[in-house]
Amino acid sequence: MYCLMKATHSEHKQLVGKQFVDLEKGQFVFGRKKAALELNMKESTVRDYINLLKQDNAIRIKSTNKFSIITIVNWEVHQHEDDDDRQQNDSKMTTERQQNDTNKNVKNVKNVKNNSRKYIYDDTHYNLAEHFYKRILENNHEHKEPNLEKWASDIRLMMERDNRNEEQIKYLIDWVQNDDFEMANVLSPSKLRKRFDQLVIKIKQQRRKPQPNRTKDIDWEGM
Repeated sequence: MYCLMKATHSEHKQLVGKQFVDLEKGQFVFGRKKAALELNMKESTVRDYINLLKQDNAIRIKSTNKFSIITIVNWEVHQHEDDDDRQQNDSKMTTERQQNDTNKNVKNVKNVKNNSRKYIYDDTHYNLAEHFYKRILENNHEHKEPNLEKWASDIRLMMERDNRNEEQIKYLIDWVQNDDFEMANVLSPSKLRKRFDQLVIKIKQQRRKPQPNRTKDIDWEGM
């Protein structure tokens, strides 16, 4: 279930440390220490469970000296199992349906995640969340401290689902908090995510005019 929650739904590049990692559908970057914190387990326990999944051919692991990339075997099958189950009438549940229910599909995992109050993120996401809050404090020293884990999770969604990269998000955070109007309107990653494209258009429009103390430009082509 944890692996399905972590796996990406679309091909994209993820910044890990100082390098970009190409991820395909059904893959995610895995670090044992981070997983132990998220799962509230000992590192040795996480290692044993991951090894069991590998031995059972549920996942494949490609390791480097800094992290691993885990691939979920039969990822597409997991995506369709829930839809197949829902088409069956409860009064006609078969043994095959009962077996399928034990397979942790992505949609069920999403529900579990929403109800568990646990947020999924890594150091990059959390660092951006902290940076956002620090920039807000520069404009309003009394701003209430947010749930940075929730913010980090929202930033993860921006990167994994919306294909925004770390540089783009950080640039937009800085730009918003330098803009007299937007600094009071965009005060969370969820709001930033919702208005991302609108803000990019606004930036492009403002570039046509000379702006004093403007945040260093970034290339938004292809957005």
